[in-house]
Amino acid sequence: MVISGVLRSQPELLRARRMTVDPSIVRVAAAQYPLDQHGHWSDFCAKFGNWVAEAAHQGARLLVFPEYFSIEITSIFGDDVAQSLSRSLSHLQRTLADFLNLCRELAQTHHVYLCAGSYPVEVAEGTYCNRAYFFWPTGHCEFQEKLMMTRFEKEHWGMSPGAGLNVFVTDFGRVAINVCYDSEFPLFARHQAEQGAEILIVPSCTDTLEGYHRVRIGCQARALENQCYVIQSPTVGDCAWSEALDKNIGAAGVYTPVDHGFPVSGVLARGELNKPQWVYADLRIAEIARVRKSGQVFNYRDWPDQHHHFPR
Repeated sequence: MVISGVLRSQPELLRARRMTVDPSIVRVAAAQYPLDQHGHWSDFCAKFGNWVAEAAHQGARLLVFPEYFSIEITSIFGDDVAQSLSRSLSHLQRTLADFLNLCRELAQTHHVYLCAGSYPVEVAEGTYCNRAYFFWPTGHCEFQEKLMMTRFEKEHWGMSPGAGLNVFVTDFGRVAINVCYDSEFPLFARHQAEQGAEILIVPSCTDTLEGYHRVRIGCQARALENQCYVIQSPTVGDCAWSEALDKNIGAAGVYTPVDHGFPVSGVLARGELNKPQWVYADLRIAEIARVRKSGQVFNYRDWPDQHHHFPR
């Protein structure tokens, strides 16, 4: 496992990053994140903080955590809560403010952009949305809600679809989020790409190999169609103490257009299946504009031409 468990000082982190940073490259880190059982809130904070510190030490400027990784927090409330979906959701509302403050502090301390996976948020009494929060190094925070619910979310969790599609402006480009299942529906990412998104983040949580590959294939298809980078981050490993996420299967990946200047497979990086680890990749954001303008094909530019082939 690559997590060292050692929190380095801010001067050490900044010195390490100054030695390796090329201004034309953005290093990203996608977590293959295992869900552990904790006795106290401080235990979760220490683990999460160590993961962030490790990626920052390796020079990552954009860190991505998985969908529903926040369910790990329910373990601090005991087995009676963790083994109940409804109680897990209600108890998570108690730690939402602390979770957001922790993410904000970590983003500011390590001067990173942070996609904090997703967190079920009560938006009305008994109604929850699956919300992915995005933090800037300044501590500023916005979010993208999941729009399409899986059968499990509808039939067992009672989760509700969110609303709206957002694009976040960073100092290296525009970033958008599709939460897991949303990545399997091309019009979401297309709208975000038309709003300038060059990087698409996909926090995911799947309990079968089929589910993992559905999301992975969706990620690669979105990278192909929109000629953009796509970053997938999954939960991994068994989690018997949680009714919500008892089994997790996946591998983090970073996907690209399939064209000159990119990997011929469209796979820039991929982790080892189900192994807790960070997966790193160096992105050249200027290459997105280049391939959209002068690539072998023009998937991004030619998208509107599809409409000419359908009867009006």
